[in-house]
Amino acid sequence: MEECCSTKPKKKEQHAHDHSEGDGHDHSHDTGDKTPFQMFLPAIISFLLLLIGIALDNYIKTEWFTGWVRLVWYLAAYIPVGFPVLKEAYESIIHGDVFSEFFLMGIATVGAFAIGEYPEGVAVMLFYSVGEVFQGMAVSRAKGNIKALLDQRPDEVTVIEGSQPKIIKAKETKIGDIIQLKPGEKLALDGKLMTESASFNTAALTGESKPDTKTKGETVLAGMINMNSIALVKVNTAYEDSKLSKILEMVQNATAQKAPTELFIRKFAKVYTPIVVFLAIGICLLPYFFVSDYQFRDWLYRALIFLVISCPCALVISIPLGYFGGIGAASRNGILFKGSNFLDSIAEIQNVVMDKTGTMTEGVFKVQEVNIKPEFNKDEILKLVNVLESKSTHPVATAIHNYAGEIDHAIPLENVEEIAGHGLKASVNGKELLVGNFKLMDKFKISYDTNHSNIVYTLIAIAYDQKFAGYITIADSIKSDAKETVENLHRMGVKATMLSGDKSTVVKYVADQLGIDNAFGDLLPEDKVNKVKEIKAKNQTVAFVGDGVNDAPVVALSDVGIAMGGLGSDATIETADVVIQDDKPSKIPMAINIGKQTKKIVWQNIVLAFAVKAVVLALGAGGLATMWEAVFADVGVAMLAILNAVRIQRMKFS
Repeated sequence: MEECCSTKPKKKEQHAHDHSEGDGHDHSHDTGDKTPFQMFLPAIISFLLLLIGIALDNYIKTEWFTGWVRLVWYLAAYIPVGFPVLKEAYESIIHGDVFSEFFLMGIATVGAFAIGEYPEGVAVMLFYSVGEVFQGMAVSRAKGNIKALLDQRPDEVTVIEGSQPKIIKAKETKIGDIIQLKPGEKLALDGKLMTESASFNTAALTGESKPDTKTKGETVLAGMINMNSIALVKVNTAYEDSKLSKILEMVQNATAQKAPTELFIRKFAKVYTPIVVFLAIGICLLPYFFVSDYQFRDWLYRALIFLVISCPCALVISIPLGYFGGIGAASRNGILFKGSNFLDSIAEIQNVVMDKTGTMTEGVFKVQEVNIKPEFNKDEILKLVNVLESKSTHPVATAIHNYAGEIDHAIPLENVEEIAGHGLKASVNGKELLVGNFKLMDKFKISYDTNHSNIVYTLIAIAYDQKFAGYITIADSIKSDAKETVENLHRMGVKATMLSGDKSTVVKYVADQLGIDNAFGDLLPEDKVNKVKEIKAKNQTVAFVGDGVNDAPVVALSDVGIAMGGLGSDATIETADVVIQDDKPSKIPMAINIGKQTKKIVWQNIVLAFAVKAVVLALGAGGLATMWEAVFADVGVAMLAILNAVRIQRMKFS
C-alpha cells in the first residue's frame, strides 16, 4: 500500500515566536466575553467628548472653554482610549520591549498635547483604539469560526448501564461503555457501531454533508451526527484521544507554525520601529542646524506625525490574520493544514506526485478472474492464498478474503515473511508458498508461461512447491473526481506524476484514463525516492500525496506531504503536513488554490501598507501631512488590510 505520512523535521522546527521575544506587536487582541457595545464604549465616550470640544472650539464660542478647563476637557476625552494604550506601552517597556506600537502612539499623542494640539491628540488615539477593537473582533471571529466548525462534541452522553440509559458527562465516559445515540444527536467519542446499520452526517469531520451509512462493527467518530434511528456505539477511545480532539488541537495550534513571510515581518518590525523613533528625533532636532527660521513646535509636530504614520500595526496584525483565515477556509472544506508555513509552501508547488491505490482509485479491490493451472486443486490453492493474505493489511488481501470466504486457521503456516514491493512467502507442510507480483516469481526463479504484461488488471501470481500455480486478477475503480483533479492541476500549471508499486500496465492504464503526465509502476519504496529526487534535481517543488504508512522516505523528500484518508488513520493526522479528510483527490488542487489565494491576500496587504505609509511618511516629514492623514496611514490602512484578510474566509473554493 502506498502512502504519505512522515513529517520532515526541518519543517516542524519552525517554532512559534513567543510573545515575550521582544516583538511587542504580537498582542493577542482577545475580546474575551465582551459584547460589541462594551468593547466600543470607551471609544463612544471619547468620541462624544471630542465632538463637544471641537464644537466649543469652533462653533459655540465661550469664554470659559480656555486654559486649564479646555485641557481637562480634552484629557477626559483622551483617558478612556489613551490609558489602556499607555498601560500597554509601560508593560512592554518593563518586559524589555521599548519600541512597541503602543510606545509610538503614546509619545505621538502625549507630544500633541504638549504642543497644544489637544483635539488631534485625542483623535489619533480614538481612531487607533477603534482600529484595535475591529482587529480584536476580526481575530476572535476567525478563531471562533474554526473552533465552532471543529469542536462539535456534546458535553453529555447517554450511556447504557445494565439495560437503563443514564446521562453522564462526556469526559467521564470510559472505554467499553455503550453510548445510546438518538436521531439528530452528535457522537461525543470514537467507537464501534453495535447496531446493524446507521446513517451519519460527517460534515464536521469531512466538510461533506452527504450521509455516510455505517454497518455493525465499523468505526464511527466523534462529531458525526446520527441521522435516522437510535444507534448504539461502544466507546474504544478516551475523550481526549478522539480523532476530533486531535484535529481540533492541530488546527488551533496551526498558527504556531509561522510562514516565512510572517516571520520576516515580525523581524522587520523589531528593527524598523527603533529606526523610525530615531528618525523622528532627527526630524525634530536636526533642522535647527540647517533651517534659518527653525520653529521647534512645527518640527516637533512633523516628528509626531511621522511616528503615528510609521506604526507597523497594519502589517503585524493583518498578515497573521490572513494566514489564519486561510487555515479556517481550508478547515471548512475538510482540508487541515498543520501550519501557515504549509499554506506558503503549497502555493509554490510545481509537481504533485501521487500514489494510485487509495489516492486516485477507491482502494476497494474486487477479484475479476481466478486462473489456476489444471494440475493444482483450485479450491485448495485459494484456501492457502486466503490464509496467507490474511497476514497482510493491503486492500488486495481484503478482495481475496471477500472472494474466497472464511479463513481456514487450521492450515499450518510457518515462516511467514513479507518481501517489500514483491509479496508474501510462507511454508505450508514443508512446501514453499509464494503469493505476490510476477517480480516475486522472478526473484525465486519460478518459471511461468503467462504473458502478464498485456493484462490491464492487478495480478496476484501464485507459486506452490517451486511450481507456478496460476494467478488471480483484481481490479480497482478510479475515483469519480480523479480526472477532474488532474485537469484542475494542469489548469494551475502543476504537473501530475503517479508512482505505484502496482504493475506498470495497470498504472499506465489509470494514468491514461486520468491524463496524468508521467506514470511509473513496479516501484519499490527506494525507487519512488529516486523518482522524486529526479524531480527535485530540476529545482522543482514537490507535494507527495498518499494514503498509507510505508512511504515515509518519499514524504521526507517532498516539500509538502499530503495525507489522503485522514479519517482512516491516526498516523496520518499525526505526521502529514496537510490532511484531506474525505479521501477526495479534488481537494488537492483546492488546497493549492487556498494556499495561492492566502499568499495573494498577504502580499496585497504588504504592498498596500508599505505604499501608503511611504507616501504619507514623505509628506509628513516635508510638513505636507497633518495628523489626520497620519491617522489614515496607520488605522485606515490597518482596517483595509484586515477587511482584505477576512475576505478569504468568505471565498468559495469548490
